[in-house]
Amino acid sequence: MSAGPAAGAPAPGSLSIPARMAGRRVGARSRTLTGAVPSRATGRVVLIVSGVLFAVPLAAMTWFTLQQVGTGAFTLAHYGAIFDPAQASNYEDLFTGLQNSLIICVLTVLIVLLLLLPAMLLAELRFPAVRAVLEVVCLLPITVPTVVLVVGFVPVYQVLGGTLGTDPWTLAFAIGVISLPYAYRPISTNLSTLNLTILAEAARSLGAGWFRTVWRVVLPNLRRGILSSCLLTVSVVLGEFTIANFLNQTTFQTGLLLLQQTDPYVATIFALLALLFVFLLLVVISTAGSIGRSRRSRR
Repeated sequence: MSAGPAAGAPAPGSLSIPARMAGRRVGARSRTLTGAVPSRATGRVVLIVSGVLFAVPLAAMTWFTLQQVGTGAFTLAHYGAIFDPAQASNYEDLFTGLQNSLIICVLTVLIVLLLLLPAMLLAELRFPAVRAVLEVVCLLPITVPTVVLVVGFVPVYQVLGGTLGTDPWTLAFAIGVISLPYAYRPISTNLSTLNLTILAEAARSLGAGWFRTVWRVVLPNLRRGILSSCLLTVSVVLGEFTIANFLNQTTFQTGLLLLQQTDPYVATIFALLALLFVFLLLVVISTAGSIGRSRRSRR
């Protein structure tokens, strides 16, 4: 006689109740993830529509810069006027504002990298109770209109002008405040995809100090978020007009406004170049993230 199945053992071809429940959970999760992913045709449609919405304004701006005054014929005279020494005085305010904006970009990015990023890492690794407070502080400027913020900045800059002067680079402090929400969110999103505490503890258990852990383990995993944060910060600085106008400083946007009144063609050329510059930065960041993922997959 062959022995029958032991008491309590599942019959052949059947699964226990916990196994069936786990299978249902996995199947439900798989169906949910599969349903959330768009089809290839939908992705192409979204890509084409986004490309058209981005390309049409750029094409219209390019068309406008190639038109000759009065006749409407195509010409490159407006582009050549930028490099004409005889007309350099007409574009002096614009080039000065562009130089000031680039300096403010560097200083604002340094504020993000040297103040915001360490504060977020400390809140994530050592002081998790401060994380919610830091998020509220960083996102608060986006809820207040820029004009209202400028009203509060004016008395501050009156005192600041007596100590640091009234040079345009001092705008980095004010623009750094309004760029906090845009700089905080990409890094925060990147942090939410990582278990940074376990990564840091693993590196520490292997003998790495805090500096080596942050430099070799934490920052490489946050590269995409940091680059996106810097891109958005640069975009905010290049597009900021209200603070510079109220504080009587010459930046890229105020220079464009002054040039628009005398030479709208060259002003449009520089606006077009600024948009292409930001788009190029976006491509570089996406490429850097793809390179990082491909290297990790090879390992």
